[in-house]
Amino acid sequence: MTRLLVTGAAGFIGSHLVEAALAAGHEVVGVDNFDPAYDRALKERNLAAAVEHPRFRFHEADVRDRAAMTALLDAGTVVIHLAARAGVRPSFEQLTDYIDINVNGTAAVARAALDAGVSRMVFASSSSVYGESTPLPFREDAPAIAPVSPYAASKRAGELLLDALGAATGLRVAALRFFSVYGPRQRPDLALHTFCRQLAQGEPVTLFGDGSAVRDYTCVADVVRAVLAAADWTATAPAGVTAFNVCGAAPVSLRTLVTTLAGALGVTPDIRFAPLPAGDVLATAGDPARARTVLGHEPRTNFSEGVAAFVAWFEEAHAEQH
Repeated sequence: MTRLLVTGAAGFIGSHLVEAALAAGHEVVGVDNFDPAYDRALKERNLAAAVEHPRFRFHEADVRDRAAMTALLDAGTVVIHLAARAGVRPSFEQLTDYIDINVNGTAAVARAALDAGVSRMVFASSSSVYGESTPLPFREDAPAIAPVSPYAASKRAGELLLDALGAATGLRVAALRFFSVYGPRQRPDLALHTFCRQLAQGEPVTLFGDGSAVRDYTCVADVVRAVLAAADWTATAPAGVTAFNVCGAAPVSLRTLVTTLAGALGVTPDIRFAPLPAGDVLATAGDPARARTVLGHEPRTNFSEGVAAFVAWFEEAHAEQH
């Protein structure tokens, strides 16, 4: 059994991770400040099963509160830092919030970990750190020096900060670059969830660009397995940051995403088009080789099967709300 501290525990990925870690026999401490980016009730529902578990403790706290974080840690804890202000497009308008939460928050968590003698950490990064100039498929040894949004820059800053700390202190960090994570409990502002809601309500779906932009969609179940594998790996990892792509390894176009969703819902999509907004890239595709070789991680979920699981959850959640 390992003791895990999971920040952002009530969120989309965090709540799935908490349940999987408990099922695997770990002790889990969850932290979340219920940031108002979306409805608190949704996050509380995410944790409803976990809060009844005897090996789970939950604390409502802000990761920027170094003292609060330090109090929850001991030297044997593995920190899994998922908490962040997410999303590319809002990061332009909410620039200072993104930097404060994503960079200062990561610094506070890292400092608290070091204060408590923690030497192992998993950091949730993003495929957006690669920007537009990195050749496809994205490899972790690419420079990643030209992010095209404040969100991407904040995640790359977190990686660089942790790497500098690791070199100086021995902190061992797996930085997982998540690629377009989807699945049950997905945040309501994300594209797949938005499209599903519009399709279910008979509304037109607006695609930015001409619909040919491709994303490497990754099912949350595969992401959770990668996080747990990375947490195990940090026991013998080198000091500093080692980056890993966590991807589906089978990119699909936006148009294919919508038609797959529509098929699972049993509807015909009405697709409209709009100009590509600032910060969006035309393609993401990850090379999974490092995660496969080092972590023993391979994506298992077929995209159409993953979409079907999401739609089943969406329909059940929608029925409960009505």
